[in-house]
Amino acid sequence: MEPTLEPHGTRLLDWTSSSSVSHEDRASCHRRSHVHTCAWKRAMRLTSVAVLKWNGENQDPFFLAAANDVSNFGFFQRQSVREMLSFVSRTVVKRTLPGQRQSVQHEEYVCHVHNKDGLAGIVFVDREYPSRSAFCVVNAVLGQFLEKFGNAWRTVTEDQSNANDIAEQALAKYQDPSQADKLLKVQRELDETKVILHQTIDSVLQRGEKLDNLVDKSTDLSMASQIFYKQAKKQNQCCTIQ
Repeated sequence: MEPTLEPHGTRLLDWTSSSSVSHEDRASCHRRSHVHTCAWKRAMRLTSVAVLKWNGENQDPFFLAAANDVSNFGFFQRQSVREMLSFVSRTVVKRTLPGQRQSVQHEEYVCHVHNKDGLAGIVFVDREYPSRSAFCVVNAVLGQFLEKFGNAWRTVTEDQSNANDIAEQALAKYQDPSQADKLLKVQRELDETKVILHQTIDSVLQRGEKLDNLVDKSTDLSMASQIFYKQAKKQNQCCTIQ
């Protein structure tokens, strides 16, 4: 739940302005205010940015660029989280046709994907991160990729990593969604493409497909990550964020 800090902040200003408040109490109050403010700033988070080549509905996409920030997860979970991000990215992009934009919700996270003529961008954010801003990030990353590499991606036959710097720069720059909002003026085409919203990953899958089966067959997931997924599913949670 997004913190409601304004009332607390108002009381804080009134309280600390009183001449009867001790220096220690005032300092303690400011420390608590700083903690709440930092928590509010962390509420909106960009966790992953990636670009993939869509290879049709019968073949897995290839990664062309990727960057993840898993620092908020427990140390021993981070590798599994990275692998799950790769797995979900391939799963969702494979099922996003050229010209489509999709948003897929999973617990407190949302992934947003846009397939532009076979070149797909995908980001993972928390629910507080505005979807419009997230799609602006996707479009910006795709634009930068095309500007740097042109159509060379069309001949790629395996995962690539030489464009990871594009994803890494976007991951750092757009942690603040207001930076993405600045792109709105030059991305009017966002209004022209309807977003397909899915409440779960399962709703993205084709009839007869089961997420558990895809997890078992995935080459992105190690045995440890498959176990991690199954244990998390039993506990009805994805990961513990620290």
